[in-house]
Amino acid sequence: MKVETTVTDGLQINRTGHVLEVTLDRPKVNAIDFDLSRQLGDAFAMLRDDPELRVGILTAKGERIFSAGWDLKALDAGEAQLDNWWDSGEFGDGGFAGLTENWTLNKPVIGALNGLVIGGGFELAMACDLLVAAEHVEFALPEMALGLVPDAGALQRLPRRLPYNIAMEMFLLGRRMTAREAAHHGLVNTVVPAGELMDVARDWAGRIAAAAPLAVQSIKEVLRAIQCTPLEQAFADMRSGELAVYQAMLASQDAKEGVKAFVENRKPNFTGR
Repeated sequence: MKVETTVTDGLQINRTGHVLEVTLDRPKVNAIDFDLSRQLGDAFAMLRDDPELRVGILTAKGERIFSAGWDLKALDAGEAQLDNWWDSGEFGDGGFAGLTENWTLNKPVIGALNGLVIGGGFELAMACDLLVAAEHVEFALPEMALGLVPDAGALQRLPRRLPYNIAMEMFLLGRRMTAREAAHHGLVNTVVPAGELMDVARDWAGRIAAAAPLAVQSIKEVLRAIQCTPLEQAFADMRSGELAVYQAMLASQDAKEGVKAFVENRKPNFTGR
């Protein structure tokens, strides 16, 4: 299968069939400054807007570090602000790192975590839909030692995914969590040897890409719409007619094709329509 590769300063993007691979490559720690955040936002916008793309993979070069998050050197140099940093408009589409506040991306993103997942890099990872981690990976939030808090996704997401007291240990004590413990708590889906990381991520991506695109996308749309909603209201919201992808999926040719293929005992041919 043909691979189309684009390389910029800090990012490598590969298109292979229906899969978009986004690889951080900004030595030494893949710190995310304004420019890299905007590049990530553009990459995920491509995933969102290109009908041929169905799923994304986010990873990084090497085996040492996935990302240390926000570029503190840029902050120290006065190139970024702390006060109401989210209003600067400099981070691009999708908020910090292009994914942490991306409320329009219904196509799933698999995080293939190749090394240390620190600070804003942890927040970026938590914005993915599935996570596979190499065995040596560790997670940490060191912001307290800097007089800061991890407010680009960790405060919002981590206590929903970990027991409260464990999340508070990571916030207040800055303690590291191993990949195995993260899997135990359900924070990551699976842990694999480093050499198998991308094979597993690509296998998952291939399986998702083979499914009906509108069905895949409606899952994210519906879950986002009903999150933290009482159960009865969640049913009502889903059936309100206001979830465009879900409604399109119900009326799609793919839905008819999936049922027909099952009855005829054959593999379905999904087209995204």
